[in-house]
Amino acid sequence: MSEFNEYQDKTVLVTGGAGCVGSNLTKKISELDAKKVIILDNLSSAYEWNIPRNENIEFIKGDILDEVVLKRVFKQRPSHIFHLAAHFANQNSVDNPEKDLMVNGIGILKVLQHAQLTGVDRFVYSSSGCGVYGLDSKMPFEEHDISISLHTPYQVTKLLGELYTNYFNNLYEMPIVNARFFNVFGPGEIPGKYRNVIPNFFYWSMTNQALPITGDGNETRDWTYVEDIVKGLLAMGIEEKAIGEAINLGSGKDHQVIDMANKVNELTGNSEDIAYRARRDWDAKNKLLSSIDKANDILGYKPSVSFDDGLKNTYNWFSDNWDNIEKCAEFEY
Repeated sequence: MSEFNEYQDKTVLVTGGAGCVGSNLTKKISELDAKKVIILDNLSSAYEWNIPRNENIEFIKGDILDEVVLKRVFKQRPSHIFHLAAHFANQNSVDNPEKDLMVNGIGILKVLQHAQLTGVDRFVYSSSGCGVYGLDSKMPFEEHDISISLHTPYQVTKLLGELYTNYFNNLYEMPIVNARFFNVFGPGEIPGKYRNVIPNFFYWSMTNQALPITGDGNETRDWTYVEDIVKGLLAMGIEEKAIGEAINLGSGKDHQVIDMANKVNELTGNSEDIAYRARRDWDAKNKLLSSIDKANDILGYKPSVSFDDGLKNTYNWFSDNWDNIEKCAEFEY
C-alpha cells in the first residue's frame, strides 16, 4: 500500500465507517499511518464489534443529521472525507421513503456544509452504480449515461447526493469525487432484512435454509469485492484528475444469481435447494454490468480479487465471526 502514503499523518473522516466498506476502508487508512481515522456511525445497520481497534481510530457514535455531533467531528478538521453513511437500500427506501430522503438528502447536505466551512483536501461520496443507471442506460454502464427514470427512493437520493456534491464543486470549488459502487460484497457486512443478497445467502445457507431467488436466477450482477472497492476509494482520495468526476467502481464482470447461490451452498455444505419467488415490483433490472475504463484511466484501478476467491474470503469471515453474526442478524419471518 506504499502508493497511498499521502494519507500518512492525515486526519480522515469516514461516515458510516462501521459498515462493510467503511470498516475495511478505515482499517487500510489506519495501516497507512494516518494521524487519526474518525468513524462517525449511528450503528443503525452496523455493529461496534465490526470496527477495527487500532490506536489511531476514533469511533464516534452519532448521526449525520445531528448538528452537535457534526460540530464535534469537524472541530478536528479532517483533511479527507469519505462519505459512506446512507439509508440503505432499495427495499428499505420503498418502505421508508421519508427517512431515506432525510438521511441521503439532508444528511449529505449537512456534511458538505461542514466540509465547506472547515476546508477539505478531498470529499469522496459513495454513490450507487446500481442506482443512477436506468433501463434506458446502455450496458456496460458508462459514467455519462445516467438516468432520471428511476424505480426506488434510494436510487433517487443517491443521484441527489451526486447533484449536491457537484453543486459544492461548482460553487465552492470543493474537491469532490463521486464513487459509483457496484454490488459490493465481502467481510464486514452483517446479514439482515435490508442487507445485500450475498451476506443474507451465507446466513441462510449456514443455517440450512433454502436460498430465495426473486426471479428465475438468470439475472446477473456486477459483484465487486470490498478490497477492490477500498483501493479505488483510496485512489480517489489523492488523484488530482479524479476531482469533479463520477467514476464507476465495479468488477467489470457479471455473474448469474443462480451461479452465486450454488457457489454459496457448495462452500457451506448446505443441502437445501433454491426457493424461487416472484420478482419485487421495483426490481426492474435483469442485468447489471459496469464499464471500469474510466476508473482504470484516471485511478489505475484494476480489480484483483476474483469472484470465487471473494466468496471464499467472505465465508471464512462468516465462520470466524459466526457467534456475533448469528446474534446480530435481524430478519422478519
